[in-house]
Amino acid sequence: MSMQEWPEGSLEETVQNAVKSWEMEVSHKVRLQDFKSINPEKFKLIVNGREGLTGEETLKIGSYNALLKNSLPKEFQYYKADEETFESSHEGFRSAFPRGFAWEVISVYSGPPLIAFKFRHWGIFQGPFKGHAPTGEKVEFFGLGTLKVDKSLKVEEVEIYYDPGELFAGLLKGPPISESQTGDEDTAQCSATAHGCPFKK
Repeated sequence: MSMQEWPEGSLEETVQNAVKSWEMEVSHKVRLQDFKSINPEKFKLIVNGREGLTGEETLKIGSYNALLKNSLPKEFQYYKADEETFESSHEGFRSAFPRGFAWEVISVYSGPPLIAFKFRHWGIFQGPFKGHAPTGEKVEFFGLGTLKVDKSLKVEEVEIYYDPGELFAGLLKGPPISESQTGDEDTAQCSATAHGCPFKK
């Protein structure tokens, strides 16, 4: 269940730190010019072959909405990214994963300037998510990605491929919370976790 510890200075550790730095910045910084992990002029985020988002677009909607946006008809969408704000998307996942929603590199297939890697995202489902009660189980998904970096290892392009169904199968498994069950407990849970970083260990 624990995270893979990569040797200091290894390519795997470098990739893991680069992606975590980007996620931390996109979650906590409000101006793209303040980002140290990316090249703001060239940055693009491409998810599952969709049209790429610029740095400004990604920053505006938030990393969760950028990663979970899809083109299914509304009635089949288990997560409606278009209806979520930056804040609501982060609060939803912080509520579900109060101990954090860890991200880690599983393996790296090629080095700079085009880094290809496999990753895992996981957490323990301990808080409510979109009206579903927590199960206390591990929820995880795997994916593949590439990072195109410049000479100073600043990211110019991120391309990610994964199946969102892997994530939501675990989150929607919890029984629906009836209105009589919701109230102060959920509010306290959300506010208690609202300031945690979703990618922390």
